[in-house]
Amino acid sequence: MSRLKNIVAKRVIQEEKVLKNNLSSNIKKYRHRRNWSQFALAEKINISTNFLADIEAGNTWVSAQTLTKLAQAFEVEAFELLKPQEKSADQKSQNENENKKTILTQFSQDLTVVLHESMEKAFAHVKKQYKIP
Repeated sequence: MSRLKNIVAKRVIQEEKVLKNNLSSNIKKYRHRRNWSQFALAEKINISTNFLADIEAGNTWVSAQTLTKLAQAFEVEAFELLKPQEKSADQKSQNENENKKTILTQFSQDLTVVLHESMEKAFAHVKKQYKIP
């Protein structure tokens, strides 16, 4: 069961990275559309320029309050900052293929771990059942 928890934890970390990357990209997009510097945006929402730079680099996460301030500054709903950016049909197709490959690779690795663990348990049971040293 602990391996399953590790698998779930890895997926949560992956999803968090995706959200951080989406947030980073969207902040940059909206900031550039308004021709705002990092300093100008940071001043508008009352955070340090270094903190904003860390957010835009995907190095740090934001509180709900900071996310709300960012959304208000850009005049969008907060969830818009977490959504993936719109992509062309070719980019979407390429991303879907990459996602499928990633999912299949992860599934294969997860399945290998689970099967290995099951085989170890079965082998231990057989050894015990037939008193094999």
